[in-house]
Amino acid sequence: MGYRVRTPDGELNYPTLLDVEAAYSQGLVDPNDEVLEDGHSTWRKASSIPALARARPATKGLGGRTQLLSVAAAVVMGIWALMLILSDSWPRRGLGIVLALGVSALLTRVTAKAFKRPGPVKD
Repeated sequence: MGYRVRTPDGELNYPTLLDVEAAYSQGLVDPNDEVLEDGHSTWRKASSIPALARARPATKGLGGRTQLLSVAAAVVMGIWALMLILSDSWPRRGLGIVLALGVSALLTRVTAKAFKRPGPVKD
């Protein structure tokens, strides 16, 4: 059963509710957009459909850029760790190693979060 989504820019057609949910999670469908199921005559707000209400909409603004900020912080920390490790002082080398382990943990977190994100909607 198909679904039509009415946005301020026009209408989009989706073959299943799962596809609408994926588009909602990716930010293509907003909570205020209207959804019509084939065979029905009533348009409903996307946020009023239980399956979509449970789906997590894409974050916008600074909250949506946490991955980018995490990677930037990891690059800066990695450069700093490398500079400390290459120094002549053993206490600084130890601090560099600890910092490098922190970079490793941060990048592991970034990779795990990226792996959990929904992929693109397939046709």
